[in-house]
Parts: sequence; structure tokens; C-alpha cells
Amino acid sequence: MADYFNKLPIAIDAAYLEPNVMQEMIEGKRDEIAAADNALRSGTCPGAEFIGWLKPGEILAPDEIARIKLTAAKLAHETDIMLVIGIGGSYLGARAIIEALAKDPGKVVYAGQNISADYLTKLKVQLKGKRIAINVISKSGTTTEPAIAFRILKDLVSDELATEMIVATTDVNKGALLKMATDAGCEKFVVPDDIGGRFSALSAVGILPIAYAGISIDSLLQGASACAALCANTDPLTNPAYFYAAARNILYNNGIAIELMASFEPRLHFIAEWWKQLFGESEGKNHKGLFPAAVDYTTDLHSLGQYVQEGRRIIAETFLMIDEGEPSLTIPVSEKNIDGLNYLAGREVSWVNQKAYEATSKAHRDGGVPNMTIHLKKLDATALGALIYFFEIACAISGLMLGVNPFDQPGVEAYKKEMFNLLGKPGCGEAGESAIERKFISF
Repeated sequence: MADYFNKLPIAIDAAYLEPNVMQEMIEGKRDEIAAADNALRSGTCPGAEFIGWLKPGEILAPDEIARIKLTAAKLAHETDIMLVIGIGGSYLGARAIIEALAKDPGKVVYAGQNISADYLTKLKVQLKGKRIAINVISKSGTTTEPAIAFRILKDLVSDELATEMIVATTDVNKGALLKMATDAGCEKFVVPDDIGGRFSALSAVGILPIAYAGISIDSLLQGASACAALCANTDPLTNPAYFYAAARNILYNNGIAIELMASFEPRLHFIAEWWKQLFGESEGKNHKGLFPAAVDYTTDLHSLGQYVQEGRRIIAETFLMIDEGEPSLTIPVSEKNIDGLNYLAGREVSWVNQKAYEATSKAHRDGGVPNMTIHLKKLDATALGALIYFFEIACAISGLMLGVNPFDQPGVEAYKKEMFNLLGKPGCGEAGESAIERKFISF
């Protein structure tokens, strides 16, 4: 682990993968990994038109980064809150980084990720009287969830301020949102044609709201580029992302059905949410793939922890841990010691949390759950940039090893087709038409 930290603020502890995953098994994946890597980097893999994320230092030109910084600084100075309107990859990457790093993550709020009347109503109340900037993110401008949210919430910005306070991140050449933004004279940034939504956190899609939240996008991109350099070789014993991809593949081929992402830090919750989309949408095809799920420990040790410890043995666990830099908070001495905690008096809360992790990973291994730990040296923009790229390239290689196109998402269209049919969208069938007659049982 120390060797990894010398090159990158990420390390993998794989001790508790054994005996399910052994070093010789990882070594046996070398040829398969090399073939996947070659297909990816040569642009001959399925979905090669969407590998623009592969070189994070080249996603945005320097002048575009400067324009994003200038826009973010202006909006941060002139508004109280940024409302990000988007769904899936259009908001999850930014939210993951903002929730993890921002001093005040509440400066950025989100809409368009659901169609809840209650959520939108309460958000309007929450934002009433605030100075609002809106960043609406959609390649087409017609995706149902964000389009509804934008139509309902755009009046939070007055017509007089709309040109300055509404920013569109959208297609460079076409689409409803591009037309609306152009007609209104709003600032525009580009959703890249060669990067799919779930891989777009380090493009303008994610970078603008991240910069608004006061996070260093330079450090974020530097971390990603450092990870890209380390991941340029195909040896899974020296390339941590390829080790991770190989280990997942071995577990999957030996009957594991679920990968459970677990952390002991609430501010990492949305990192896991982004990871779930990245792997679920990339690998869940042709009835293949590990099901990505996530838990927040120690909270979920008092609920799902029972299943993880003693339920069906179809789970592997990946812990995400922060090793250094947590706030200093000590447990005080109590004169009466009624709660019996004086044996911990003077100890750091982060130390207790670390011991909870160590106990959990051992107990779960003893219970038959293979697990590994991804360690971040500390939680900062450099480490998160590296982590984002780590997961992106691991996901690409993992999907190619699985034999699927990691960059498309044809299954996402299934619900849309049925929903448009039921909504009576023009050209999509008769309103109310349904494939089955639903039968309700009264009690």
C-alpha cells in the first residue's frame, strides 16, 4: 500500500479477498486485461465513439477551463445558491464531489433527478427569496425529468436576470436546450459528443457546479491525470484499477452476484451513488454483470449488516476508506461513567470509526464475504480526481472483460418507451394504452 501512496493517493488492500481471489488468479488475467486495454486505447472496442474521457487532461481546453472558472466565480459572487437541473450522469458526478469536498454543500441543490411533486414544491419553498443561479444540463433538452423541472423552476430567476443567471450545458450543435439558451442569450457549455453521461464528471457537465462550490478543479484534473498515467500499463499487480477490474471479474465468474460499496463516512454517500450508476449502466447487459449496491456504515450495520454477515453468500464487499486528515474530535471523560464509555475517553472519534471498519471487514470475511478496501490517503480534490478516473477506467476494462459494450445503455430506453406511451406523447401510441391489464386485490 505504501508503494501505491508514493505514486497515487489511492491504495488497495486485498488481504480479505483470499481465498476467493489469489495473486496467481490475478496474474492469470494478464492476457485478457491486455486485450481489453488494447481494444480500448486503439478505439476498436464496442462503444469506442465514447472514450473521450480516457485522457482527462485533454477533455477541456485551457481556455474553456478558464471560462468555466470565470463563470463559476461570477455566479458564486452574485447568487446564494446554484440549482443544478439534470439526471443520471448529468448531475451525479458533480454531486458526489460537491457532497464530499465542499465546505458548504448546501450552496448547490438539485432537481430533475425525479418527478416528485412533493420534492419540487418543497424546493420552490426552500429557494423562495434566494438569489438563484441555474445550471440546466441536458444534451437534448427534452429528457422528461429535467425538462419538467426546468419548466417549473426556471421562474426562480427573473426574466431580467435570466441571461446572466441561467447557464446551459448541452449539445454543441443541436437540441431544444441549445435553441432555448441561444434565443435567451444564456451562457453555454458543451456536453461532449464523445463522452457518455456517467463518464462526464470531469467535463463541463461536472466541472461548472464543482467550481461554483469552491472546489479546485485544477487539483481534481491533476489527480485524474496522475491516475491516468499510472493506469497506462496493463499489469494488474502494479495498476490498481486493473487489479480491481480483474478481482471483480474473478468474483463474478465464481458465483458472486452483488458488489456492495461500503464506507464509514456519510460525505462519501454520493460517491457510491455515482459508482452505482457507472457500473450498473455500463455492465448490466445481456443478463450479465455484478449488481452494484451501497451501504453507509456504521448505520447500515444495524440493518443490512445482519444479511451481509449471515445471508446468502452472493455478496462481495468493497470498502472505501479515508486514512488521514479527518477532523480532530475526542471523546470526553464522564465523572459518573453511566454509559461505560470512559475506556474510550481521550480517543479520537475517527480512531473509533477506523476500528469499526477493521472489525467489520474481518467479521464479514469470517462470515464468507470476500472484501477489499480502496484507501484514500486523505479526502481532497486530488484524491477524488484520481478516484473518479480509477473507477472509470476500471469500469471500461471490467465491462470489456465481461463481453459487453460498457458505453451504451439500451435498457434505459425501455421505461421511457412505456412511459411515453402511457403519457400519450405524440407519435408514441394512444394515451393510456398499457401492455397489461392491472388487477388490484381489495382487503
